[in-house]
Amino acid sequence: MALLAAGLLALPAAPASAAVGAAPKVAVYRGAAGCRGCSEMVVDALRATGLPLTIVYVGEREPLHVTPATLRDVDLYIQPGGGQDIPAAYAALGDDGADALRDFVSGGKGFLGLCMGAYLADRDGIGLVDVALQSEVGRPRSGIDDEGDHTIAIRWDGTWQRVYYQDGPFLTGSAADGFVPIAQYGNGDVAIARYRHGRGTVVLAGPHPEADERWMDEAGDVAPQENLRRLLRLFPGLGARAEAPPPVR
Repeated sequence: MALLAAGLLALPAAPASAAVGAAPKVAVYRGAAGCRGCSEMVVDALRATGLPLTIVYVGEREPLHVTPATLRDVDLYIQPGGGQDIPAAYAALGDDGADALRDFVSGGKGFLGLCMGAYLADRDGIGLVDVALQSEVGRPRSGIDDEGDHTIAIRWDGTWQRVYYQDGPFLTGSAADGFVPIAQYGNGDVAIARYRHGRGTVVLAGPHPEADERWMDEAGDVAPQENLRRLLRLFPGLGARAEAPPPVR
Protein backbone atom coordinates (compact mmCIF):
# COMPACT_ATOMS: atom_id res chain seq x y z
CA MET A 1 0.00 0.00 0.00
CA ALA A 2 2.89 2.36 0.74
CA LEU A 3 4.27 1.71 -2.74
CA LEU A 4 0.88 2.38 -4.27
CA ALA A 5 0.50 5.62 -2.34
CA ALA A 6 3.97 6.78 -3.32
CA GLY A 7 3.22 6.07 -6.97
CA LEU A 8 -0.03 7.97 -6.84
CA LEU A 9 1.64 10.97 -5.25
CA ALA A 10 4.23 10.88 -8.02
CA LEU A 11 1.62 10.84 -10.79
CA PRO A 12 2.53 13.54 -13.31
CA ALA A 13 0.13 16.33 -14.08
CA ALA A 14 -1.99 16.30 -17.21
CA PRO A 15 -0.23 17.85 -20.21
CA ALA A 16 -0.69 21.60 -20.26
CA SER A 17 -1.25 21.47 -24.01
CA ALA A 18 -4.48 19.46 -23.67
CA ALA A 19 -7.30 21.63 -24.91
CA VAL A 20 -10.26 21.81 -22.56
CA GLY A 21 -13.12 19.81 -24.03
CA ALA A 22 -11.04 18.46 -26.94
CA ALA A 23 -11.46 14.76 -27.73
CA PRO A 24 -8.26 12.89 -26.83
CA LYS A 25 -6.31 11.69 -29.86
CA VAL A 26 -4.98 8.14 -29.75
CA ALA A 27 -2.37 6.79 -32.18
CA VAL A 28 -2.30 2.99 -32.56
CA TYR A 29 0.76 1.44 -34.19
CA ARG A 30 0.13 -0.87 -37.15
CA GLY A 31 3.05 -2.36 -39.05
CA ALA A 32 5.79 -4.97 -39.04
CA ALA A 33 6.41 -4.54 -35.30
CA GLY A 34 2.87 -5.79 -34.64
CA CYS A 35 1.00 -8.97 -35.52
CA ARG A 36 -1.91 -9.59 -37.84
CA GLY A 37 -5.10 -8.36 -36.18
CA CYS A 38 -3.39 -7.02 -33.04
CA SER A 39 -3.79 -3.33 -33.90
CA GLU A 40 -7.35 -3.82 -35.06
CA MET A 41 -8.24 -5.62 -31.81
CA VAL A 42 -7.09 -2.55 -29.88
CA VAL A 43 -9.03 -0.17 -32.11
CA ASP A 44 -12.18 -2.30 -31.91
CA ALA A 45 -12.04 -2.17 -28.10
CA LEU A 46 -11.37 1.59 -28.11
CA ARG A 47 -14.32 2.24 -30.41
CA ALA A 48 -16.57 -0.01 -28.33
CA THR A 49 -15.97 2.21 -25.29
CA GLY A 50 -18.19 4.82 -26.93
CA LEU A 51 -15.78 7.51 -25.74
CA PRO A 52 -15.24 10.53 -28.02
CA LEU A 53 -11.73 9.53 -29.07
CA THR A 54 -9.96 10.47 -32.27
CA ILE A 55 -8.17 7.27 -33.31
CA VAL A 56 -5.50 7.02 -36.02
CA TYR A 57 -3.19 4.26 -37.21
CA VAL A 58 0.52 5.07 -37.41
CA GLY A 59 3.41 2.98 -38.72
CA GLU A 60 5.94 2.53 -41.47
CA ARG A 61 3.25 1.22 -43.85
CA GLU A 62 0.62 3.80 -42.91
CA PRO A 63 0.11 7.33 -44.30
CA LEU A 64 1.13 8.58 -40.84
CA HIS A 65 4.57 7.47 -39.63
CA VAL A 66 5.93 7.53 -36.08
CA THR A 67 7.55 10.97 -36.23
CA PRO A 68 7.58 14.08 -34.03
CA ALA A 69 5.27 15.81 -36.50
CA THR A 70 2.71 13.00 -36.35
CA LEU A 71 2.84 12.77 -32.57
CA ARG A 72 2.63 16.51 -31.95
CA ASP A 73 -1.15 16.53 -31.44
CA VAL A 74 -1.46 12.96 -30.11
CA ASP A 75 -2.29 12.34 -26.43
CA LEU A 76 -1.71 8.59 -26.21
CA TYR A 77 0.37 6.18 -28.30
CA ILE A 78 -0.46 2.46 -28.16
CA GLN A 79 2.04 -0.25 -29.12
CA PRO A 80 -0.01 -3.43 -29.51
CA GLY A 81 1.00 -7.07 -29.40
CA GLY A 82 3.28 -8.62 -31.98
CA GLY A 83 5.61 -11.51 -32.59
CA GLN A 84 8.36 -12.79 -30.33
CA ASP A 85 11.29 -11.20 -32.18
CA ILE A 86 11.76 -7.99 -30.20
CA PRO A 87 14.91 -6.83 -32.07
CA ALA A 88 13.00 -7.16 -35.36
CA ALA A 89 10.10 -5.20 -33.89
CA TYR A 90 12.48 -2.45 -32.82
CA ALA A 91 14.07 -2.45 -36.28
CA ALA A 92 10.64 -1.92 -37.84
CA LEU A 93 10.08 1.08 -35.60
CA GLY A 94 13.64 2.30 -36.15
CA ASP A 95 15.90 4.56 -34.14
CA ASP A 96 14.05 7.62 -35.41
CA GLY A 97 10.70 6.21 -34.28
CA ALA A 98 12.11 5.27 -30.87
CA ASP A 99 13.62 8.74 -30.45
CA ALA A 100 10.29 10.32 -31.37
CA LEU A 101 8.46 8.19 -28.79
CA ARG A 102 10.92 8.96 -26.00
CA ASP A 103 10.55 12.69 -26.66
CA PHE A 104 6.77 12.32 -26.94
CA VAL A 105 6.44 10.63 -23.55
CA SER A 106 9.06 12.68 -21.71
CA GLY A 107 7.23 15.79 -22.87
CA GLY A 108 4.13 14.76 -20.93
CA LYS A 109 2.19 12.34 -23.13
CA GLY A 110 1.21 8.69 -22.68
CA PHE A 111 2.44 5.29 -23.91
CA LEU A 112 0.46 2.05 -23.56
CA GLY A 113 2.36 -1.14 -24.35
CA LEU A 114 0.53 -4.46 -24.62
CA CYS A 115 2.48 -7.74 -24.42
CA MET A 116 5.17 -7.29 -27.12
CA GLY A 117 4.54 -3.55 -26.84
CA ALA A 118 5.54 -3.82 -23.19
CA TYR A 119 8.77 -5.65 -24.02
CA LEU A 120 9.53 -3.02 -26.66
CA ALA A 121 9.34 -0.26 -24.04
CA ASP A 122 12.07 -1.67 -21.79
CA ARG A 123 15.68 -0.50 -21.56
CA ASP A 124 16.80 -2.86 -24.33
CA GLY A 125 14.19 -1.39 -26.67
CA ILE A 126 12.76 2.12 -26.76
CA GLY A 127 14.00 2.79 -23.23
CA LEU A 128 10.86 4.16 -21.61
CA VAL A 129 11.39 2.04 -18.49
CA ASP A 130 14.77 1.24 -16.94
CA VAL A 131 14.23 -2.51 -16.56
CA ALA A 132 14.83 -5.56 -18.76
CA LEU A 133 11.51 -7.37 -18.90
CA GLN A 134 11.21 -11.17 -18.82
CA SER A 135 8.40 -13.57 -19.69
CA GLU A 136 5.93 -14.85 -17.12
CA VAL A 137 6.16 -18.28 -18.82
CA GLY A 138 7.80 -20.77 -16.48
CA ARG A 139 7.76 -18.45 -13.47
CA PRO A 140 7.20 -20.17 -10.10
CA ARG A 141 3.51 -20.98 -9.54
CA SER A 142 2.52 -19.15 -12.73
CA GLY A 143 0.82 -22.23 -14.16
CA ILE A 144 2.02 -21.10 -17.62
CA ASP A 145 4.42 -23.69 -19.02
CA ASP A 146 4.69 -22.77 -22.70
CA GLU A 147 4.55 -19.85 -25.13
CA GLY A 148 1.20 -20.84 -26.61
CA ASP A 149 -2.23 -19.26 -26.21
CA HIS A 150 -3.67 -19.21 -22.70
CA THR A 151 -6.65 -17.83 -20.84
CA ILE A 152 -5.41 -16.82 -17.40
CA ALA A 153 -6.77 -15.06 -14.33
CA ILE A 154 -5.35 -11.75 -13.14
CA ARG A 155 -6.33 -9.71 -10.09
CA TRP A 156 -7.29 -6.18 -11.13
CA ASP A 157 -9.02 -3.64 -8.90
CA GLY A 158 -9.37 -6.35 -6.26
CA THR A 159 -11.27 -8.73 -8.54
CA TRP A 160 -10.11 -11.81 -10.43
CA GLN A 161 -10.86 -11.81 -14.15
CA ARG A 162 -9.89 -13.96 -17.12
CA VAL A 163 -7.81 -12.44 -19.92
CA TYR A 164 -5.93 -13.66 -22.96
CA TYR A 165 -2.19 -14.27 -22.53
CA GLN A 166 0.59 -15.30 -24.89
CA ASP A 167 4.19 -15.04 -23.62
CA GLY A 168 3.86 -11.57 -22.10
CA PRO A 169 6.21 -10.21 -19.42
CA PHE A 170 5.89 -9.78 -15.69
CA LEU A 171 6.63 -6.20 -14.72
CA THR A 172 9.20 -4.81 -12.32
CA GLY A 173 10.42 -1.35 -11.40
CA SER A 174 11.26 1.00 -8.57
CA ALA A 175 9.84 4.08 -6.91
CA ALA A 176 12.39 6.12 -8.86
CA ASP A 177 10.58 5.05 -12.05
CA GLY A 178 7.19 5.94 -10.57
CA PHE A 179 6.42 2.20 -10.64
CA VAL A 180 2.89 1.36 -9.47
CA PRO A 181 1.51 -2.20 -9.72
CA ILE A 182 -2.00 -2.21 -11.16
CA ALA A 183 -2.85 -5.90 -11.63
CA GLN A 184 -1.26 -9.20 -10.63
CA TYR A 185 -0.90 -12.67 -12.09
CA GLY A 186 -2.04 -15.61 -9.99
CA ASN A 187 1.38 -16.00 -8.37
CA GLY A 188 1.59 -12.34 -7.35
CA ASP A 189 3.87 -11.20 -10.17
CA VAL A 190 2.80 -7.85 -11.61
CA ALA A 191 0.75 -8.15 -14.81
CA ILE A 192 -0.06 -4.46 -15.42
CA ALA A 193 1.92 -1.50 -14.12
CA ARG A 194 2.27 2.25 -14.48
CA TYR A 195 5.60 4.08 -14.73
CA ARG A 196 6.78 7.64 -15.09
CA HIS A 197 9.09 8.74 -17.93
CA GLY A 198 10.03 12.39 -17.77
CA ARG A 199 6.74 14.28 -17.50
CA GLY A 200 4.81 11.49 -19.16
CA THR A 201 3.15 8.22 -18.20
CA VAL A 202 3.87 4.68 -19.36
CA VAL A 203 1.42 1.82 -18.76
CA LEU A 204 2.51 -1.72 -19.63
CA ALA A 205 0.48 -4.94 -19.68
CA GLY A 206 1.85 -8.46 -19.99
CA PRO A 207 -1.52 -10.02 -20.91
CA HIS A 208 -3.98 -8.75 -23.51
CA PRO A 209 -6.85 -6.97 -21.70
CA GLU A 210 -8.03 -5.68 -25.09
CA ALA A 211 -8.71 -9.18 -26.47
CA ASP A 212 -12.22 -10.56 -26.95
CA GLU A 213 -13.59 -14.04 -27.66
CA ARG A 214 -11.92 -14.05 -31.10
CA TRP A 215 -8.67 -14.84 -29.28
CA MET A 216 -10.12 -16.69 -26.29
CA ASP A 217 -12.00 -19.96 -25.91
CA GLU A 218 -14.84 -17.93 -24.42
CA ALA A 219 -15.49 -14.31 -23.56
CA GLY A 220 -13.62 -12.90 -20.58
CA ASP A 221 -15.28 -11.82 -17.36
CA VAL A 222 -14.93 -8.13 -18.21
CA ALA A 223 -15.64 -6.66 -21.65
CA PRO A 224 -12.51 -5.47 -23.49
CA GLN A 225 -13.94 -1.98 -23.82
CA GLU A 226 -14.27 -1.71 -20.04
CA ASN A 227 -10.67 -2.86 -19.67
CA LEU A 228 -9.61 -0.12 -22.09
CA ARG A 229 -11.61 2.45 -20.11
CA ARG A 230 -9.73 1.43 -16.97
CA LEU A 231 -6.39 1.66 -18.76
CA LEU A 232 -7.22 5.13 -20.09
CA ARG A 233 -7.96 6.30 -16.55
CA LEU A 234 -4.35 5.54 -15.61
CA PHE A 235 -3.16 8.44 -17.77
CA PRO A 236 -3.47 11.81 -15.99
CA GLY A 237 -6.38 13.78 -17.35
CA LEU A 238 -6.92 11.51 -20.36
CA GLY A 239 -9.69 9.33 -18.97
CA ALA A 240 -11.42 12.34 -17.42
CA ARG A 241 -11.32 14.23 -20.73
CA ALA A 242 -12.64 11.25 -22.65
CA GLU A 243 -15.48 10.58 -20.21
CA ALA A 244 -16.47 14.20 -19.59
CA PRO A 245 -19.88 15.25 -20.96
CA PRO A 246 -19.73 17.55 -23.98
CA PRO A 247 -19.74 21.27 -23.15
CA VAL A 248 -23.10 23.03 -23.10
CA ARG A 249 -23.33 25.60 -25.89
